[in-house]
Amino acid sequence: MDLFSYDEEERPRARLLADRMRPQTLDEYIGQEHIVGPGKLLRRAIEGDQVSSILLYGPPGCGKTTLAHIISVRTEGDFIKLNAVDATVKDVREVIEQARTKKSLYGKKTILFLDEVHRFNTSRQDALLPAVEQGIIVFIGATTENPFHHVNGALLSRSTLFQLEALDKRHAMEAMRRAIADVGKGLGFMKLHVEEAALEHMAEMAGGDIRRALNALELAAVTTPSEPDGSVRITLEVAQESVQKPTIRADQSTQYDVLSAFHKSVRGSSDAALFWFLYAVEKLGMDPMTFLRRLIVACSEDIGLANPQAMVQAVTAMDAYHKIGWPESKYNIAQAILFAVESPKSNATAIAIGNVMAALERTGNAEVPLHLRDTHYSGASKLGHEGYKYPHDYPNHYVKQQYLPDPLLIKRFYQATEQGMEDRIRQNQQRREK
Repeated sequence: MDLFSYDEEERPRARLLADRMRPQTLDEYIGQEHIVGPGKLLRRAIEGDQVSSILLYGPPGCGKTTLAHIISVRTEGDFIKLNAVDATVKDVREVIEQARTKKSLYGKKTILFLDEVHRFNTSRQDALLPAVEQGIIVFIGATTENPFHHVNGALLSRSTLFQLEALDKRHAMEAMRRAIADVGKGLGFMKLHVEEAALEHMAEMAGGDIRRALNALELAAVTTPSEPDGSVRITLEVAQESVQKPTIRADQSTQYDVLSAFHKSVRGSSDAALFWFLYAVEKLGMDPMTFLRRLIVACSEDIGLANPQAMVQAVTAMDAYHKIGWPESKYNIAQAILFAVESPKSNATAIAIGNVMAALERTGNAEVPLHLRDTHYSGASKLGHEGYKYPHDYPNHYVKQQYLPDPLLIKRFYQATEQGMEDRIRQNQQRREK
């Protein structure tokens, strides 16, 4: 039996509460009002059985599979579910062949729901493309990973992307209250009394995952001894035993997002930079080296010569991490992060690199000026490799001469800013130009 089939003779309470309470209609669905609220596109499509190929993207427990289940209930076509973890190309092709036959013989459409589509590699995703393009199947994919990173571009372009938002405490509270009151599918038959503090704790610890909240509620209900009158009372203490730690989502997309938040915070907020770093390492279990590497890059990309000591601090922190390990080195790393954030900022280095790279695209072979060429061998002067002026022989250890190849003589790639120590470089550049 799969998720969307149910033997009527099976005792309903033999199934998990989260499965029993799975919404059957959009009116029972919790959250995601921005895509299935009254009058919204996806709601109209589901209610009219006109769903086209779509991708559902969002964190675990936000309702992607439940939406697919509601579509399976509403549609008059065939609904087939595969999980990308164990499905093969052969499985997909069998579904496509069956769909082609049903469409040609009976005019019946087939909806293929592929859960965790990001687990399908490119070749397996490619197997879907012709059938989606020809309208043989209606494709519904669900993923917790950024589809722009993990879904074939051609498949993505042929599907409408709907981004589901993470649910929160109020959604979990609503789901649990429904389950407590529902006699047929929920726990209403148990004479259950749940303290408000217990409900709030389970909702908080669920971290927006309704499935986890309902599992915690069910565990508390079935393991708590009944009172003399047959009722079951769930206290805060019982709830704390049923679910102790909040759910932390740490998939690849989340890690990229947290790393991005860290780097962007280095440009403007000490508090945020320190928070994202410690959150990633302590909560998500990410490697501190990931952030040290990014910090070292930021010290040149975003600070540069405005404060060269930022790079020294970052590299020293990396060395401390290698020598004394974690968690002791968190102090060294935090110091380097704070030093970088509070340093004057300049992206002149990054701009200079971009300017040079753009020039390289437009430049063919770059001829080295004769006076800059190697002269360590006898006969170099006969080839014209002479005329180089040694800057240390001139006032201020500088002399104006050609250093770039001829086509780039008028180019200025690096322009120092007025930030921090770079202001002195800017003034020096101006003196040289005069």
